[in-house]
Amino acid sequence: MSLEPSAALRQAMSRLATGVCVVTTTVDGHDHAMTANAFTSVSLEPPLVLLCVRLDSGFQDAVSTARRWGVSVLAEEHRRIASWLSTRGALQGQLTRVPHHRGESGVVLLDGALATMECETVEEHVAGDHVIVVAEVIRADHADSGSPLVYYRSTYTSTR
Repeated sequence: MSLEPSAALRQAMSRLATGVCVVTTTVDGHDHAMTANAFTSVSLEPPLVLLCVRLDSGFQDAVSTARRWGVSVLAEEHRRIASWLSTRGALQGQLTRVPHHRGESGVVLLDGALATMECETVEEHVAGDHVIVVAEVIRADHADSGSPLVYYRSTYTSTR
C-alpha cells in the first residue's frame, strides 16, 4: 500500500533529526509561544533566520502582528516544556509554568536555553499551509554547555 504524497513526506521528514526551539512573541500585552523545529539560519551578513508557522495557527497571527519575536534553543531538560508549548490552540497563561525572562527587546526567552535570539521580521512568504517568516537577528546569546533536545521520528529525544 502506498502513502499519499503528504503522508509520505511526513514519514520521510520524520527521519531528519532537528533541533527544537520555543518561539515567543507579545501582542497587546499577551505573550504567545509555540514549539518549533522548522527554524534555521539563512545568512550571516545580514544575520537572518527563518521560521515556518502553520498558516491557520493563532501564533502565526501573533508573530505577523508583533513582527518582533524570541527564539530559545531547547536543552534536553526542556522536554516537558516542548510538549506543553506544542499543544495547538490559544492557551491563556501558557508561559506561567515555564521559567523565563525577558530579553532587551521585551520578548520572552526561556531560562536554561542553549541559545537565545531576539528577531525582527523582514519578510513573510506563504508556502502551502505555512508561512515562512524571515527575520533579522537583533541579539543572540548562547550557553557554554548543555545537550540539545532533538526531534526525531515524531518523538523528543537527546543526542546521548
